[in-house]
Amino acid sequence: MENKVLEIFIPGPVGRLEAKYYKSKKKTSPIALILHPHPQYGGTMNNKIVVDTFNTFMENEFSVCRVNFRGVGKSDGEFDNGQGELADSAAALDWIERENFDNSQCWIAGFSFGSLIAMQLLMRRPEINRFVIISPQPNVYDFSFLSPCPTSGMVIHGKKDELVSADSIDELKKRLTNQKGINVQFNQVIDANHFFSKSEENLKKSLNKYISKESALF
Repeated sequence: MENKVLEIFIPGPVGRLEAKYYKSKKKTSPIALILHPHPQYGGTMNNKIVVDTFNTFMENEFSVCRVNFRGVGKSDGEFDNGQGELADSAAALDWIERENFDNSQCWIAGFSFGSLIAMQLLMRRPEINRFVIISPQPNVYDFSFLSPCPTSGMVIHGKKDELVSADSIDELKKRLTNQKGINVQFNQVIDANHFFSKSEENLKKSLNKYISKESALF
């Protein structure tokens, strides 16, 4: 499948953004944008979890894009503490929407730092109707802006996450599961750490199960 994945450059707020893109042959295919972990800790769009998530969307007939934030890989600019990265993700979403103007649904996904940016984008873009976030860090980043959360989605986290306290996940769960008409599933992977080392298969199964089920509802 990899040979159908194109290397592209998207016009961003401070220059071009390097991205990988797969265009589904299916008419009115759903679209998805995937955001990577923290650039200052080695996060890129070629992170294993980001690529696995990309491939899962691809296998479910999505047109899907993963993008390097400013200053990462061949993307122009430099790290901007989240504000610029949010603007980059908005530009990438604009691009994939233009390429797929007849899309049937719009998903956002993110891993670690990427999950924070994904949820911030979700709050600003009403067309996003599902999300998947992996290993969010509510003990590091303030997720209180998700009040209320505008759409249903899934949070996947490892029980053995060494960077995130169980209490902070419980608090996020309380915040996101008490809303009428919104269903946010929390999926805890028992043996997984923050990076899902040795638990990639369980992660992929969870992703595939949720994406295939939810995308069939539209």
